Amino acid sequence: MKPFKKILFPVDISDNSPNIAPWVILMAERFDTEIHLLFVARELGQYASFSVVPGAIEQFEAKLVKGAETKIEEFAEVHLKGYPDVITRVALGNPAQKILDYIGDEEIDLVIMGTHGRKGLDRIFFGSVADRVVKMSPVPVLTINPYGAQKYEER
Repeated sequence: MKPFKKILFPVDISDNSPNIAPWVILMAERFDTEIHLLFVARELGQYASFSVVPGAIEQFEAKLVKGAETKIEEFAEVHLKGYPDVITRVALGNPAQKILDYIGDEEIDLVIMGTHGRKGLDRIFFGSVADRVVKMSPVPVLTINPYGAQKYEER
């Protein structure tokens, strides 16, 4: 087994993401690894056939990425504060695919990500990024229920 040198922490910058951060720090400290913090913004190109001013979608996506870069830096400063080796990235596209691409491109050794716990129609319509990553990842994936993680820490 090869040692962990790089941990990927994909975040959606929701209220749940901070509940996963302590687990990422724990593992990163234990294995003395880099933390790669990744946010993936969904592409809006599918709406290009609607009556939209040419270039408007691309401009909005660019602003979305710029705003996400600011938010992910703020997230790292607050929730990974003090950890010396954090790399932040923002990508545009399908979240599961971009996470899988990032794993290969950056030679990630471990992925730690939260689940949303969607059920029923929500799961059918929105799917599960975590499920897709777990099923297709070439490296181990640790999934954490952010609600359970919060309760565990309170004990």
